[in-house]
Amino acid sequence: MNLPENLKYSKDHEWVRVEGDVAFVGITDFAQSELGDIVYVDVDTVDKQVSQNDVFGTVEAVKTVSDLFSPVTGTVLEVNELLDGSPELVNSDPYGDGWIVKMSIDDASQIDGLLTAEAYRELIGQ
Repeated sequence: MNLPENLKYSKDHEWVRVEGDVAFVGITDFAQSELGDIVYVDVDTVDKQVSQNDVFGTVEAVKTVSDLFSPVTGTVLEVNELLDGSPELVNSDPYGDGWIVKMSIDDASQIDGLLTAEAYRELIGQ
């Protein structure tokens, strides 16, 4: 299971990479493997404020649709355009080209409340 140490994780299986005052958000390698082949990513919250733990979009796999929960409070700045034509990037490169949204961070202290890679491993029983 690929869990980069430099990222933070939510109990809802999202990851966060902070770059300055912006957070890149995607779903974990564990989450994408549980969902199976991702066929569509739907995010309709661009330019909208979302609170921590609120739904900001969905990912659709062959057999299910799963909500995406915001790991931090902020404004959704951008959706990864690569996912329009290639949603399978969420499966093949969840921490790279498969990122889902870029968000502003309203409260940086929320990052400290997220899980480390080690704590996330414990959560998923790895």
